[in-house]
Amino acid sequence: MEVDLSTFNIDTPRWDQSTFMGRLKHFFNITDPRTALVSEGTLDWAKIMVESSRHGAVPPGTSQDQLLYAKKLYDSAFHPDTGEKMNMIGRMSFQVPGGMAITGCMLQFYRTVPAVVFWQWVNQSFNALVNYTNRNAASPISVRQIAVSYFSATTTALATALGLNMYTKKAPPLLARWVPFAAVAAANCVNIPMMRQQELIHGISVTDRNSQELGRSRKAAVIGISQVVISRITMAAPGMILLPILMERLEKLAFMKKIQFLHAPLQSGLHGTCGLFHLSTEM
Repeated sequence: MEVDLSTFNIDTPRWDQSTFMGRLKHFFNITDPRTALVSEGTLDWAKIMVESSRHGAVPPGTSQDQLLYAKKLYDSAFHPDTGEKMNMIGRMSFQVPGGMAITGCMLQFYRTVPAVVFWQWVNQSFNALVNYTNRNAASPISVRQIAVSYFSATTTALATALGLNMYTKKAPPLLARWVPFAAVAAANCVNIPMMRQQELIHGISVTDRNSQELGRSRKAAVIGISQVVISRITMAAPGMILLPILMERLEKLAFMKKIQFLHAPLQSGLHGTCGLFHLSTEM
């Protein structure tokens, strides 16, 4: 028996958003790393299906499961404000595979200055692209502001990493392994507020429960951006603080000494496991 989809509200979440588990399932769904591999043609199809459903013009023969899958792809690849397709690296669905590869390398290659410089630069370039891709469309930012934010965050990360590396040369090895986390935390404190400075200057739109705009608030912008900074640091903490402790112990084992080329992939995989959960809970 066919279900009438002409009145189906595609924007209603599949799971109850008043519960933690409902929100967790919802954001696991839209941050699914597998959606980063979907072809451009399939993403275009998803957008057509979502827009058709919103206008009550679902193509004949379409099932509810197809609509739900289309919405999943749409949420993962299109900007929520503008509806424009986002570049793959900036999508939330790419955060786990992209972030875990970079973080794994930062945690593994922290002993030499060239390695620290290179991987901190890669990480900040990745973060800048993600922040730009997911910027608030209501608060546009200029190319100059983006460039200043990028160079400020990169400089902060490099200064923190290189400075702490010098102080930890005579310290216990574990402290040196925590330097990448300190650099990432410091850079987030600079990068995010600068990338979203227009919100701090002009405020963000505040609406009531019926989505009616009540005005603009700089205080709300400060609170929101502060929460983003804290959540980004908190999201990175488990992998970048606990993994060094684990690797410090594992690397002393005989079999681990024989497979040093697998240390970076191992750290990347473990960090990715942490990242998948924390990305979903952050959102």
